[in-house]
Amino acid sequence: MEKRTGLSTNAVIWFGVAVSVSEIEAGIEIGAGAAPGSLWAPLVLGHVVGGIFLFFVGLVGARVRVNAMETTAAVYGKGGSRFFASLNLLQLVAWIAVLNAQGASVLAGLDLPVSFPLTCALLAALIALWVFAGLRRFAKVAAVVMAVLAVLLAALTARLFGVGASSAAAAPAPAHALGFWNVFEISMALPLSWLPVISDYTKDVEKPVRATAVSAIAYSLASFWMYFIGLEIAGAGADNDIAKAILLAGFGIPGIVVVVLSTVTTNFLAANSAGESAKAIVPGLNPKTAGVAASAAAAALAISGIMDHYIDFLYLVASVFAPMAAVLLVSHYSAPRPKGEDGASPATGRASRIWNLSAWLAGFVVYQAAVRLDSVFLGPTLASVLVAAAISYIWVLKNKFQST
Repeated sequence: MEKRTGLSTNAVIWFGVAVSVSEIEAGIEIGAGAAPGSLWAPLVLGHVVGGIFLFFVGLVGARVRVNAMETTAAVYGKGGSRFFASLNLLQLVAWIAVLNAQGASVLAGLDLPVSFPLTCALLAALIALWVFAGLRRFAKVAAVVMAVLAVLLAALTARLFGVGASSAAAAPAPAHALGFWNVFEISMALPLSWLPVISDYTKDVEKPVRATAVSAIAYSLASFWMYFIGLEIAGAGADNDIAKAILLAGFGIPGIVVVVLSTVTTNFLAANSAGESAKAIVPGLNPKTAGVAASAAAAALAISGIMDHYIDFLYLVASVFAPMAAVLLVSHYSAPRPKGEDGASPATGRASRIWNLSAWLAGFVVYQAAVRLDSVFLGPTLASVLVAAAISYIWVLKNKFQST
């Protein structure tokens, strides 16, 4: 009998995903650009909405027992599934590079006697080692790592709070305050960036609903914590610099441990999922080998300077995968079909696949148009999701009407 993962394993995985420099950077962006009294409601709402999306998308994989990109085959067909898997593989490699570069940059700011390229290479080697060993083999080690990270992060949070309290009076007001929907959008951006990944891990859970809920909750809470640390850094008088804030808090060596562990734990998941996406493109490919190769390619990209395009990259990810997930959710939960022998719904007909791809494309276009505006009601991501879901649901209603 195939061994399934339990609740604690999934909680550890998704706590580790959220503990990253990128989450802290997003919090800094909000803290530096939003008026203090206006950011909490959209910040909380963004994480709640992002967590709900993670739960329902992850539950699809948990029920049909296939990886994230393979779940899309029932909605977009095999060709559509390979298309999204290819995009996901590309964005995961770039995502690993961004996180690798961010981690290496923060470590460079802590005056380590190691060059930026070498730091990127060392981080990539640690990630590749973890991918090759596999999650189950490192499950107990991961639990210890998360416990250490939680303690260190709690101490860092307390130290930064003290630094921020003494610097609050001297902090300048934001030059251009972010509006409600701007903060909401940034708060959702990182939770939603994991939509095309979560089913890679929920597919193996022992208890689908509970484990998926634990995964989404663990991620959302840890993500909110990281955003809060970013807000503290924005108000700490450290020029919005993570390394400088760590040093101001007197957190030198522990800060190095936090940056290294958080970078490796988050990038492990992304590299592992890159292998799963490669498998969805080329059946029979060893996902571990592909994950190791993705980590190596990402290190090269990190050294090349991809971090300069970080924010635009996040927006691009959301514009592709948020409407993709919306169509998947409508198809899976609103148009139940007889299950195949493996528990997955059989592929849809050609007309349905074309309609679903058109719904996704409409959502993608809406996002690209909305993101160019200063502020949009609901934000670009949620607007694109609603458009894609509505168009997809028209097909569901058409089929229900014809069957009556």
